[in-house]
Amino acid sequence: MQTADPSALTSRPRGAAAAYGSVIRETETPRDIEYRVLARTTDQLETAAQPGAGPTALPAALHDNRMVWTAFAADLASPGNAWDDAGKARLISLAAWVVAESERVLQGAKPPNALIEINRIIMRGLKPAPLMQPEGTA
Repeated sequence: MQTADPSALTSRPRGAAAAYGSVIRETETPRDIEYRVLARTTDQLETAAQPGAGPTALPAALHDNRMVWTAFAADLASPGNAWDDAGKARLISLAAWVVAESERVLQGAKPPNALIEINRIIMRGLKPAPLMQPEGTA
């Protein structure tokens, strides 16, 4: 997906985050940044789904998650994106589903579980588990 400025996906950095933003962009790969942004919004969704989270937690988490997926879709649709057309189409379709599912959650028709699971699936694809080496090899 490789968004151009992932730090702006959910909020503007303040303080130390602003100072270290350029360092992060220079040392992290686009996949690392996408993973981190998805992990943050997924954590927001999980926290907002807990009892006692407060009345604004879920709408705020849904908004941030939609902004991430909207940025992903915009990046996928940009001319310089290297994904193949079929992959782009699938991910853009998934982004549209996220927006629609978010609306269903906001209306109280569904919990955010499916949104959380989709984010986790994409996160696993961005940062797959390391391969285990057989014992005795290095």
